[in-house]
Amino acid sequence: MNKSFITLSFLMGAVVLSSNYLVQFPINYYGLNEVLTYGAFSYPIAFLITDLANRSYGKFVARKIVYFGFLLGIGFTVLFSTDFADYISIRIAVGSGTAFLIAQLIDVQIFDNLRKKKWFVAPLTSSMIGSTIDTFLFFSISFYGTGVPWSTLALGDLGVKVFVALTMLIPFRLLLKTFKPI
Repeated sequence: MNKSFITLSFLMGAVVLSSNYLVQFPINYYGLNEVLTYGAFSYPIAFLITDLANRSYGKFVARKIVYFGFLLGIGFTVLFSTDFADYISIRIAVGSGTAFLIAQLIDVQIFDNLRKKKWFVAPLTSSMIGSTIDTFLFFSISFYGTGVPWSTLALGDLGVKVFVALTMLIPFRLLLKTFKPI
């Protein structure tokens, strides 16, 4: 489990870092620049990682991966993509950390409560609820009062996160064979 723990933790940190970087860039095609950022495509992978850890090792190990991934992701974000002269950049780091920690810990608990249901119920439900909480916490903390159209960006990102959460059921199901459920 130690190798899997380290791998999942580093993957979590990489997902947080890439999502924090990518959320700064709206999609400038088809009029989506006020509705969607590139971060919406990478962040749902964090829920896949948490749910696989939860299914395989239980909620206590999943929480440790969330904490470790949080420290790595926020540490990397502060070091590599936070411009301390830029107020928005600092707010993104704070918003990301707050939203990530709360949403991921809620995801772990919901998944654990639903783990005995059909294989898809726990990851789908926990990811949907976690994504909703994460999205609105992140965008409101990071962009409220800045002139950035955060509410439309939040709704657009949430729509993509819901789609990606549904898509993540495929690798979740396939990876269940790799990870032994508890």
